[in-house]
Amino acid sequence: MTISSTNKIRNGAERSLEVIALSLMAALAVVVIVGVGFRKAGAALVWYDEVASILLAWLTFYGASLAALKRAHIGFPKLVQSAAPQVRFCLVICREVIVIGFFVLVAWAGWRVLQVLDGIYLASLPGVSARVAQSVIPIGAVLFIIAELLSFAELWPALRDAVRKPSE
Repeated sequence: MTISSTNKIRNGAERSLEVIALSLMAALAVVVIVGVGFRKAGAALVWYDEVASILLAWLTFYGASLAALKRAHIGFPKLVQSAAPQVRFCLVICREVIVIGFFVLVAWAGWRVLQVLDGIYLASLPGVSARVAQSVIPIGAVLFIIAELLSFAELWPALRDAVRKPSE
């Protein structure tokens, strides 16, 4: 895969995640405003709290994937950048292995949760499967892994070249 095609895939993924995150944020805002309005009017909606919680979880997972794609998560970039090229290389590789390994575990556990939830429905919306609400766990984990790999592909050439250059 060439750098150009990787950049196209990365840009498409970034746009898609931005649209999804903004849509979820807008939906969450609407649900909360409507829920508060109905509660103030004395006619609280039974589904409001559960739907708002689910939207917040989805927003968190999709937003985390977007942050991973932009390499905007909490880290120690100054510490890593100040390390010698060989040490930096090792730190970045270790970080990638640990992060991707963690999210493989999250995806697997999320998939197992979906199997357990078969036949269970939301309390306030009995027509909606709990699997739909919890599907964000494995989906979000896989998206995070993809985002990590795409952002790492962008970082890799500079990292590799820094190790190859002789010390001056």
